[in-house]
Amino acid sequence: MPSNVLVVCTDDHAQWAAGCYGNSELRTPTLDHLAATGVRMDNAFTPSPVCSPARASLWTGRLPSQHGVHDYLAESDPEVMATPWLESELTLARVFHDAGYVTGLSGKWHLGRPDVRPGGFDYWYSHGAPVRVPQGYESPWPKSTPAPGRYNPHAITDHAVEFLRNRQAEQPFFLFVGYLATHSPWSGHPERLVERYRRGTFADIPQDATHPFGRLRSEAMYTSRNDPREALAQYYASVSEVDEQLGRLVDELEAQGLRESTLVVYTSDHGLNAGHHGIWGKGNGTVPYNVVEESIRVPLIINHPGNVLSGQIRREPVTHCDTFLSIVEHAGLTPPAERDYPGRSHRDLWLGKAAGDWPDAVFAEYGDLRMIRTSRHKLVRRYPDGPDELFDLRADPRETVNRISCPEQRQLVEELTNRIEEYFGEHEDAERSGLRVRSLPRHNKDESWRDPGEHALTADPTWLALLDD
Repeated sequence: MPSNVLVVCTDDHAQWAAGCYGNSELRTPTLDHLAATGVRMDNAFTPSPVCSPARASLWTGRLPSQHGVHDYLAESDPEVMATPWLESELTLARVFHDAGYVTGLSGKWHLGRPDVRPGGFDYWYSHGAPVRVPQGYESPWPKSTPAPGRYNPHAITDHAVEFLRNRQAEQPFFLFVGYLATHSPWSGHPERLVERYRRGTFADIPQDATHPFGRLRSEAMYTSRNDPREALAQYYASVSEVDEQLGRLVDELEAQGLRESTLVVYTSDHGLNAGHHGIWGKGNGTVPYNVVEESIRVPLIINHPGNVLSGQIRREPVTHCDTFLSIVEHAGLTPPAERDYPGRSHRDLWLGKAAGDWPDAVFAEYGDLRMIRTSRHKLVRRYPDGPDELFDLRADPRETVNRISCPEQRQLVEELTNRIEEYFGEHEDAERSGLRVRSLPRHNKDESWRDPGEHALTADPTWLALLDD
């Protein structure tokens, strides 16, 4: 029987924020168990350090300059929702649906109208920002009736379990569970979890100077920065809450006797700074946008008892584009040859095989920003006129010294620039390229390439109020 597939994707869960990745205070027993009995990818990166383009790359296996999503999509903006995002792309849901799988989503989509079920999904429970009711709910089985009241953070798991219990047992399944946590606002998480972390030392958070290569914006300006210990306690609690919900899903698979027949993949769309570099937020927490390590590193844990070599820690650099191909290959499927996929399946690594000629670099983009990161250097080019950055990650792991103008680095900058241009030149779709992002459809009313204005000294996430009427 083909492998079932469960993909769990959180929002803003940074790689540093888990016990199995070295955090000394966070309690993440489910993640730690899955990592210890599966494969932990230590150098997993996002292709873009913000929600929608990162998710689109995981769903499609393609770069933002291929699928055309370059910034977060404002779901409350009719103009943005009128654009048929990903309409011509082949998603994981479609790949598995066409192969005979029953397919479902429970949780965050953030790639177009949440109230309209995209092609390839049999079950659709779309739940974006913390609202009392789902934004979209379509099911081939009788629907459950949500209890009246406030936003229920466990509803996403409830409906994932609903999918697992109602599907035809003889049919393989693909289920994507998208949790809203650990996204801001960093408040309102269960007191039973938050209270413990208020007593923490937060010794794993470096005491960095404020990012010197741009001004702060967006989440970095929220009033939560005025009480960083409380914000950290809330963020840590959100990670533990996700871990609990993940445990419910693993327990459900166990109860149904599905653990040995189900591939479980845990990851996040992108990372997060929680005071790192003086930033609260991710790539859009600064102007110019950033790709600091905490913004681009993601957790990636692969678990499939008896089908992957357990207890592995792999250090090969991978991105969501690679993970798309890996999931497809593990299920015995083949993506269409006529589509250009820039990634490479890392399934052989799950099996304990040698890396061979594994690429030494990963690439990322955010609008007209493009990055190459090798094991030692990171070059950030902002087209057409900069500012650009070069960091020596070995000598300067906190990315504090920009070496772009050092005469002795001129040849290195040229070599890395050539690699960026060759990579994107080979893979980008000229009509969707991030280099022409100013003329592409609008994603939101906060794009720095169109709306570079100043932000309030302190701000609150008013977008939540707009969605929770």
